[in-house]
Amino acid sequence: MQELDPAVLGAVVLEMMGVWFWLLLLLALAGLGGFAWVVWRERSVSSGRVVRAQAFALLAGAGALVLMAHVTRSGFTDAGGPIDWLLIVMIFAGGWVGGTILLYAAIGLWPLLPGRERVEALLARKPAAG
Repeated sequence: MQELDPAVLGAVVLEMMGVWFWLLLLLALAGLGGFAWVVWRERSVSSGRVVRAQAFALLAGAGALVLMAHVTRSGFTDAGGPIDWLLIVMIFAGGWVGGTILLYAAIGLWPLLPGRERVEALLARKPAAG
């Protein structure tokens, strides 16, 4: 292969990821749409919300690595050269950035959900002593 053909690259990614590709694409579009709507509605980006979203998005980065290991049917001990480790870092960073955007949107949309008071009351209730 002498040149990088986007169609071939897309076909390889689709073949490798299968249904996960479409699920992640829908999740990414929902996250971007929610993020854009929250920023448009508030006319600014909340720094506190960004920090909270980044902290929880570390789990999304780890989830991206787990998904990579599952899809490729390999482990981290199979990484041989520097390009493999660079790819692992890029996958973690992609999951972290995507998770940050998705969580920022989710935190911004949480007050608008119907019935959230019941969920918050259930979470705040202390177990009975006994």
